[in-house]
Amino acid sequence: MNIASRLLLSVALVLGSHNAFAQEKTNLTFAGSLAWLGHLPIMVAIDEGFFAKRGINVKYESIASSADRLMAVTSGSADFSNLGRTAIISQISRGNDSFSWFANVEQAPGAEGCYAASGINTIADLKGKRVAANTSAEFTMSMLLKDNKMSKADIQFFDLPAAEMTMALQKGDVDAVCVWEPYLSKAAEARPGGKVIGRDNDTESFRRTGTVTSADVLVISKKLVKEKPAVATGLANAIFEGVDFINANPGKAAEIYQRYSKLDLGSIKAGMKTFQYIPREKFVENMKGQEIQLNEFSQWLFEQKKIRELPNIKGALDTSFVKLK
Repeated sequence: MNIASRLLLSVALVLGSHNAFAQEKTNLTFAGSLAWLGHLPIMVAIDEGFFAKRGINVKYESIASSADRLMAVTSGSADFSNLGRTAIISQISRGNDSFSWFANVEQAPGAEGCYAASGINTIADLKGKRVAANTSAEFTMSMLLKDNKMSKADIQFFDLPAAEMTMALQKGDVDAVCVWEPYLSKAAEARPGGKVIGRDNDTESFRRTGTVTSADVLVISKKLVKEKPAVATGLANAIFEGVDFINANPGKAAEIYQRYSKLDLGSIKAGMKTFQYIPREKFVENMKGQEIQLNEFSQWLFEQKKIRELPNIKGALDTSFVKLK
């Protein structure tokens, strides 16, 4: 083989290895909801190619409940998720160390609150009244009561699923409901003439931590972080790029959400106006409040005997792969 032939072969080998490398993708699964606008940054990152340009192919797996999404990450059928705090706290308290929480990129302050029938104008007016709530909304209710020097002992409390609350309110079985959107608005439709007497962003807890209990938290498989830390970094970067895109292009982001959810575009745009998508530059400040709030929520769940052990929230936090530049 002459020099020219050897040179051409070398070039071919280099190009071949480069193309093979370029085609390599890490396939990941995201366990998400189609009913919560907090998952929009991941949808955007998929559709706009923010994951793909980092060599990550993400499959969006729709799983309705937070508890089931977390179990998907625990079992290995999903690699990361965005889900409710109650599910995370519950599993950490049970010793589940298969995942870490690493960020919060969305919240909707004011989207959770207490709606009361006509004649009940303040939280203080709930004394002796029949009030329904559950999960995060029960915490909001408790904080609103606490701010008014009251407790659950001062009301007649009913633990009801969100969909059943509006029916109970409509039938007159309860006088007020504490719940999140869209059920908060549906409560007004079910029992016209009443009013929202307090929201999650009216609480002292929100003023101090800057966050609300209804905001989801991002979790990731510890196995993925340990075995592929660069992939975990790329994943986090793509999500934050998704946040930036939403804040710069809300109209196009709404269209992306519609493709996933099949919901009315007008209602999506209206819902997005209630959301805050938190950019990377606010990450450090935001995470301080998240950790404080998660600990306070954990303490409340423990006191209410909803969990048996206090979880190590700080121990389950891992931001080592989240690069701020």
